[in-house]
Amino acid sequence: MQNQPAIFEEYEIRRIYDEATETWWFSVVDIIQVLTQQADYQAARNYWKVLKNRLTKEGSESVTGCNRLKLPAADGKNYLTDVATAETLLRLVQSVPSPKAEPIKLWLAKVGYERMQEMADPGLSLARARETWQQHGRSEKWIQQRMTGQETRNKLTDYWSDHDIKKGEEFAILTNIIHQEWSGVSVKAHKDLKRLKTQNLRDHMSEAELIFTALAELSTRQIAESTDATGMEKNESAAKTGGRIAKSARLELESKTGKAVVSRENYLPPPGKNRLNKK
Repeated sequence: MQNQPAIFEEYEIRRIYDEATETWWFSVVDIIQVLTQQADYQAARNYWKVLKNRLTKEGSESVTGCNRLKLPAADGKNYLTDVATAETLLRLVQSVPSPKAEPIKLWLAKVGYERMQEMADPGLSLARARETWQQHGRSEKWIQQRMTGQETRNKLTDYWSDHDIKKGEEFAILTNIIHQEWSGVSVKAHKDLKRLKTQNLRDHMSEAELIFTALAELSTRQIAESTDATGMEKNESAAKTGGRIAKSARLELESKTGKAVVSRENYLPPPGKNRLNKK
């Protein structure tokens, strides 16, 4: 999952992107704070607690549509937080009398519209991603490799979707198999190595890590296509084989350079800076 706060007027709305389901989840309390114009975050939490209990008793689908995911708080730590999609939030807004209701509804609709635009034209999503990476100080060379890798990834997940692999857990299982095979570490272990929490691992990979990830996923897809792999068992086999091909290339490179491909390097900036952070 990937964190990327959004701004509504002067308020920061925490949100998190679930890559497996391709869904943005927004902090419910942050939206409530906007609607109620509460300067105190705790007051907004209390308002949501009371509203949530009332809606639950009424059997409202708005509450059942909420989820709980970890989001960063003011103290820098991550806590489980009530989150909802734009669609669910639009229903929740109806329950809060506020002069900000209409502006926030328009804002949420805009967010949803942008997502629909990206689904219809993936190039828009890439353009927005490029702009964000540029703002974060990424080099054009890195950005090009990141975008190439994403295209390779999309082709693989398209294949999975068409061959009885379910988005979410099954995508994650296969992705982890590929990653474990080529890199020697799981996705979680790789994120821990780079001291990442909710950040997108690929956004913090070095050029070499991006290249070997893409090679592993390209190999996996082409092997799966050659055997018309369908279902988890056959696609797991293709994932292992594809990952091992990239592993062989990684080991060969490491033997020549004496430098490990998998590293602690990340793009977590020190305060006020955006640069590669070597730990």
